[in-house]
Amino acid sequence: MSSALTDLFPHPIVQAPMAGGVSVPQLAAAVSDAGGLGFLAAGYKTADGLYQEIKQLRGLTGRPFGVNLFMPQPEYADPAAVEVYAHQLSGEASWYETELGDPDSGRDDGYDAKLAVLLDNPVPVVSFHFGVPSGEVLESLRRAGTFTLVTATTAEEALAVQRAGADAVIAQGVEAGGHQGTHRDIPENDGTGIGLLSLVGQIRETVAIPVVAAGGIMRGSQIAAVLAAGAAAAQLGTAFLAATESGAAPVHKQALTNPLFVRTELTRAFSGRPARGLVNRFLREHGRYAPAAYPEIHHLTSPLRKAAAKAKDAQGMALWAGQGHRMARELPAGRLVEVLVAELADARTALSVFPKGDDLR
Repeated sequence: MSSALTDLFPHPIVQAPMAGGVSVPQLAAAVSDAGGLGFLAAGYKTADGLYQEIKQLRGLTGRPFGVNLFMPQPEYADPAAVEVYAHQLSGEASWYETELGDPDSGRDDGYDAKLAVLLDNPVPVVSFHFGVPSGEVLESLRRAGTFTLVTATTAEEALAVQRAGADAVIAQGVEAGGHQGTHRDIPENDGTGIGLLSLVGQIRETVAIPVVAAGGIMRGSQIAAVLAAGAAAAQLGTAFLAATESGAAPVHKQALTNPLFVRTELTRAFSGRPARGLVNRFLREHGRYAPAAYPEIHHLTSPLRKAAAKAKDAQGMALWAGQGHRMARELPAGRLVEVLVAELADARTALSVFPKGDDLR
């Protein structure tokens, strides 16, 4: 692993940036102070909102942290398909007594303005989701002293990340909660994602840059597994979603271990892009009909999701979660890092005393 990254945080634990109000400054600060790498999510915020959160985070910790950006999305959505889905959701709007959102509310998530904030006020680490930034962008961040990472879901995508000049790649397995960071959204590929350990192995044999493993990791023993597979660090999202400092709604945190929600599924129901969440009523009723249209569907369903959250109705919310959600522990984030580090040490000790091949004969 590049010393430029390992020098930033002593433990191989990265808190995944979770957009939508989960990755608040308090969470990132607690993780960084405990020796991990805390992250802010710039997604769905204004550039000024991002600036204010960075300023707040710097007031909470002197430790390094990261910021995640969403890449602008190409225009390929079928307006007619979006209109049909909007008609299907009209009953939801009536139920929650709200209007559907405007699907044409913007495609680039304020990318250029947010990038300007990060160049004017450099942060230690910046990661990118939903595609690969240009070489010029990556080089400008490097000149500013920022370490860059880009998500990849296949070895081919990881190669594109390396060719663009990123410092490291985040290997996101299909187990991961929230949105899959595929570089191109191809509906024909739905359900064909690669498991994390296989993905880490494939990427390690394809690129020379460091790999950060993400997807379903909830215990220190799993961190040990991805490190043994060749990853330099592990990125955990759902594990920190349940943390005390997380900005997730209490009903979302409770749903992670609620026996009512027995499994997760990749769905386009809430955003028009594949994302893994707990299977609830909304997902069951609408998931099969949602078109490939991001961020149009995200904008369309936004008022519904907000109304459901306000009503504390978990059946109408986007309950993003990875496959390991039942292993969630509602602990202070700093304490969770300590527990993960102890579990990682125990796993390494167990591996070190495991009989060698010669001893088994």
